[in-house]
Amino acid sequence: MSLNRILPPIAAVAALVCCSVWAAQPEHDPAPSGAYVSDPAHSSVIWKVNHLGLSNYTARFTRMTAELDWHAERPETSSVVATIDPLSVQTNFPFPEREDFDKEIGTEDRFLAGKPIRFVSKEITAIDSHHGTVAGDLTFRGETHPAVLNVTFNGSMARQPAADSPKIGFSAELIFKRSEWGLAPKIKSVGDEVTVIIETELQPAQASNHAQ
Repeated sequence: MSLNRILPPIAAVAALVCCSVWAAQPEHDPAPSGAYVSDPAHSSVIWKVNHLGLSNYTARFTRMTAELDWHAERPETSSVVATIDPLSVQTNFPFPEREDFDKEIGTEDRFLAGKPIRFVSKEITAIDSHHGTVAGDLTFRGETHPAVLNVTFNGSMARQPAADSPKIGFSAELIFKRSEWGLAPKIKSVGDEVTVIIETELQPAQASNHAQ
């Protein structure tokens, strides 16, 4: 039998199966209004800065908490406070025997100076049902300046099956100029713009940190 005669029926069956599986996915009721906190098992903060125009040097913070006062019917009236421990910076510097680069970034005065990083929202603007901006005050190195997060609302569930509790998911990006905070002013090999990428799932404040 010709291969050209076999492939179309196989493709049709595959498409039917895929469509059936997609259609079978359950629809979820949205998470209710209330107080939520970030689930550390499903949250991450990554930052990157351009190096000599050749690459983006990328690192992360491993300790971040976010507290969300969620208004499901009017998300733009919600509020959020996020805190990052600067000592949790993780660069994966390949020569630890030569230099403790994580400690240097986290504690030295020219870098993060060991001072908490904090973002407090002041105004939320909805662009559409899944996108918006969150304007607020960003504090680190002991200085506070206005900052704006570009946020994607990924969705929510009134009951996430494994966690047996509501869950809300967001992605966010923040771009700021390190020169505005006096961050490592003598270093010229990296760009002025720093990009911070946040992925987080939030759960009710009383939910277990062992949620899946």
